[in-house]
Order: sequence, then C-alpha cells, then structure tokens
Amino acid sequence: MAEMMFALLISAGVLLTSTQASLNKLPETYKKGVEMALKYINAHEGLQNHFLFFSSIQQSQIEAGFDVTYIYQHFYLKPTKCVRGTENADATKCAFRNDRPLIDCAVCFKTYAGEIEPDPKPYVNCVHKPALTEVMKTDRVEHCNKMGYSSGSPTLLASGRQSP
Repeated sequence: MAEMMFALLISAGVLLTSTQASLNKLPETYKKGVEMALKYINAHEGLQNHFLFFSSIQQSQIEAGFDVTYIYQHFYLKPTKCVRGTENADATKCAFRNDRPLIDCAVCFKTYAGEIEPDPKPYVNCVHKPALTEVMKTDRVEHCNKMGYSSGSPTLLASGRQSP
C-alpha cells in the first residue's frame, strides 16, 4: 500500500513539474498571453480557487512587418487547491484540483517590439470547458480575425494594389 502511495505521489510530482515546464518552454510572447488570462481569471470575484496554466492547445501568429505581430493562442487553465489571490503561486506550491473543470481560454493581441499594445484592446475569453459551445469557439476566432483586420491586417497590406 505504501509503495502504491509513493508511486502516486511521484506521478503527481511529474505532472506538476511537466505542466510548469510546458509554461516555461513557451516563447516569451505566448507567456505574456497566458499571464494576461491568469490575471483576468484570478481576479474574477466568482472564483474561489487560484488557477494556473495547464496546457497549450493552439498557437499562431502573423508577422505584420515593422516589428508588429498578431498573436492568437488557445490553452487550458486548471484550478488549484490554493485560494484565489495566492501570491507567487506555482504548481509546486499549489496542487491541481481534479474535481473541478478546466477553464478553456483564447486570447489574441497585437505586439510591437515584443510588448502587448493597448490598441486594439487585447481579447481574453475564458470559459469553463463544459460550458464552451461550438458557437462560442467560432465567435472567438471571428473576433480575433476582426481585430487583426481593423488594425490593417497583413493580408490587406499585402494586396499589392497601388494608388495612382
């Protein structure tokens, strides 16, 4: 029985370490997107637990030129046993809860020289995974696409049409 508990503790430790490592392996720009979502979620009054990055689902970027990049990312956040607002929380201090649903997040934003630009306003959409619908997923992507186009998307800039 003790050997089984030890094996369970070891596997939980590996999961915590690998999750934290996957966040650390993200490029700096994508880490900023995760941090933006974590700040948003962990400030939400209706949530009691502190959330941490769990896994990355999709990442994409468009290099618009002149050091401007549009970022889209989709990832999961997972509740921990720590209370909301825990300072300097990480997976080694705050164990993940397996009795609560994941939070499915999509963020998109514009960067200039690696820094998030305030205009257009960065978009953060996080929903409990069981409540996420296909319509919501489509709306997220459409919102992010519109954000890029309203700022002068690379596609529009690359149209090749010259003014007379």
